[in-house]
Order: sequence, then C-alpha cells, then structure tokens
Amino acid sequence: MTIQRMDNVAIVVDDLDAAVVFFTELGMELEGRTEVEGVLVDRIVGLDGVRSEIAMMRTPDGHSKLELTRYRSPAAAKAEPENPPPNTLGLHRVMFAVDDIDDTVARLRAHGAELLGEVTQYGSVFRLCYLRGPAGVIVALAEQTG
Repeated sequence: MTIQRMDNVAIVVDDLDAAVVFFTELGMELEGRTEVEGVLVDRIVGLDGVRSEIAMMRTPDGHSKLELTRYRSPAAAKAEPENPPPNTLGLHRVMFAVDDIDDTVARLRAHGAELLGEVTQYGSVFRLCYLRGPAGVIVALAEQTG
C-alpha cells in the first residue's frame, strides 16, 4: 500500500487575513474558508475546546495546497525560538517555483517578508532565496534559469 498524494501542509498563523493576502500575492488561490470546532475536531488534533478558522490555499496548477489555520482556542503556542533558523529540526519551510524571483521578492516584502540571506544563482539551473513569511515560516523561492 502506498500513499495516494500529499494533500496539504498546514501553517498555524496569528493573523489569518494577512496570511491569505501574503500567499495570494505569491500567486496561490483561496479555495475556501471555514471554521471548525467540536468534539470530533478535539479528538482529531488531540486538544480540548478547539475553535479555529481555516483558509485553504492552492497553487495555480491545482496540485499543492496550504492550510492556513488560526486557533481561537486554545491559543496558539509560540515556537522557541520565535524565528528558528533554517537548520532547526522539524517542519518549518515550504518552497515554491516562481517565474520571476526578483518581482516575487519585491511583492512579498510589501507584505512583511524579509530575506534571510540573498537571492543567489545556484549553478546554472536555479536562482534561489529564503524569506521569512507569516508566523515566522520560511518561504523558499526557486526560479529556473537553465
């Protein structure tokens, strides 16, 4: 038995509207928003009294999704350190292929993104960079050049 597909990656944010704007600016499409709560949700996530808002974002090709989640209760826990470096254990980076990395970086900076390093040519194939996005998540961008 093998998996059928990877369905989505979830990012917990404190400002759902700002996160939706950020990932829309990146080029993702809002698929829908909903609120979830109740005993079934509590049982699934292993927390009591869950009330959260979810925005599902999808890439233009329809193959990848981000689930942006804002917990109303219980309150979201802060990560330590608040902005972990790229070599921190665990999941904290998501990468997107883009047409124009310079334009994308400029547009995302207007929404609070900060470069961790710089946009760099990687061999003759890609230009790459890491940005800090919503909730401190690292958003990597790759522009194919060759």
